[in-house]
Amino acid sequence: MSARATEDMPCPACGQPVGVWDGFCEACGTELTPPVVSAGQPGYVPQCPVCAADPDAPPGAITADGYCESCGRKVPTSRDHVDLDLGVIAGVTDRGQRHSRNEDAMALAAPRTPDGPVALAVACDGVSTSPRPDEASLAAAQEAVRVLLTSARVGDDMGEASMAAVRAAAHALTRVAGPDGAPACTYASVVVGADGVTVCWLGDSRVYWLADADAACLTRDDSLAAELVANGVLAEKDAMASPQAHVITQWLGADFPDPQPHVAHFTPPGPGVVLVCSDGLWNYVPEAADLAMLALPAALTSPLDAAAALVKVANDAGGRDNITAILVPFPLRTP
Repeated sequence: MSARATEDMPCPACGQPVGVWDGFCEACGTELTPPVVSAGQPGYVPQCPVCAADPDAPPGAITADGYCESCGRKVPTSRDHVDLDLGVIAGVTDRGQRHSRNEDAMALAAPRTPDGPVALAVACDGVSTSPRPDEASLAAAQEAVRVLLTSARVGDDMGEASMAAVRAAAHALTRVAGPDGAPACTYASVVVGADGVTVCWLGDSRVYWLADADAACLTRDDSLAAELVANGVLAEKDAMASPQAHVITQWLGADFPDPQPHVAHFTPPGPGVVLVCSDGLWNYVPEAADLAMLALPAALTSPLDAAAALVKVANDAGGRDNITAILVPFPLRTP
């Protein structure tokens, strides 16, 4: 990134000058490149599809944990499946086949900056053994993308901004902790610009570089399995088959007060696609080369369709966990 910028840019709605640090246009009130989040549909009212289809069935209220009081079935929510598409970046998150709710969350943004277009993505996977993991993932993703978006607009160093975003997400989770305990989630983010990719992560959500010849995983899991492999105790295949495969050693949550996120910068050697995903996807397809075969070449021009295809692969393989896949073609296309 260049030095911090102060020059005005035109508002995309009315053309009046706006500061790169502004969140809204003072002339027309337009929000400038707002983020999108997998929070579901505003004002969505859950309804049991079974009872609603039966004219003789009594109307059933929906309990706080999402079950129909009339027939006892789990009722779909608007977070069960969410597609987000900003053109230069797109993502899909899905409940999968086994979980009763989607505990993954994602947040995307595509701001214009002094250095050109930038794509921002955050994916969080709620820790199922913690209370309200769906709230944890959503709160963390929403807070982190806000920090990243503000920093990108003004030309901040995105490595430092990525660390600040994790700290903000961690503070958000301290605010949602309650008498039932500390909601928790994993974390992965990317900032994709003309000069490359800034990657930040905590836990076992992953970031991959997908290309025909040099696909690679850009993150290393914070998990017991990864430690066993790194210490030479087990081969990777054996470690991932062990009971410790998904025991994470770092996470965001009020019960983990000093997380140590990782930040790395990756310079793509050529055209390709950045993938941010939860373990609901890489459980089934862990190798970068295999993911590249599934996603390319469609992801280069149609990231939403390619993300949906990756989610379908995981669901068809069993869908044992929630699934999130976010794709960013590189170099970024001009909106």
